[in-house]
Amino acid sequence: MKVILLTLSRTTEFIEKFVIITAILLMMVNSTANAIGRYAFGKSLFFSEELNQFLIVSVTFFGFAYAVRKGRNIRMTALYDNLGLRARKVILTVISLTTSTLLLFLAYQSVFYVLEIKELNRLSPALQFPVYIIYSVIPIGLFMASLQYLIAFIMNLTRPGAWHSYEIEDSDAEDIGV
Repeated sequence: MKVILLTLSRTTEFIEKFVIITAILLMMVNSTANAIGRYAFGKSLFFSEELNQFLIVSVTFFGFAYAVRKGRNIRMTALYDNLGLRARKVILTVISLTTSTLLLFLAYQSVFYVLEIKELNRLSPALQFPVYIIYSVIPIGLFMASLQYLIAFIMNLTRPGAWHSYEIEDSDAEDIGV
């Protein structure tokens, strides 16, 4: 089980990093080329804003999965911080399973949204690119975030300590070894 989780974690991390880095670099190149074109030649790239919007969607959904992996997602911890270590582990386990299930459901539902856009044959205004291809990152990103929470759930069931993700153990729990 440990080898499967490690392989799954490393594979998804590679995909997340690749998409995020590539999208941010493309946004930088696109914005720079557009600014140079506008100020040096008096002509903007007609597709620049649209391309950046598509890239932001990619960064948002893959970035969410990556944030979950690194334990950098938003958490409401007022109650959690005041609990004992065993209660923290139980709550973290339940939250991980619940969130994983919810994100998996959202990924499932977003597949239908993408298929509906495909059926409508929607094209982006400037690039005339099929919009469903761009929006397909939504179910993929949600699925990858769901996997991260599922891995955290499994880690909490199979290892001592309270785990936020494969890599991130709750700092108070690791000191005492719950």
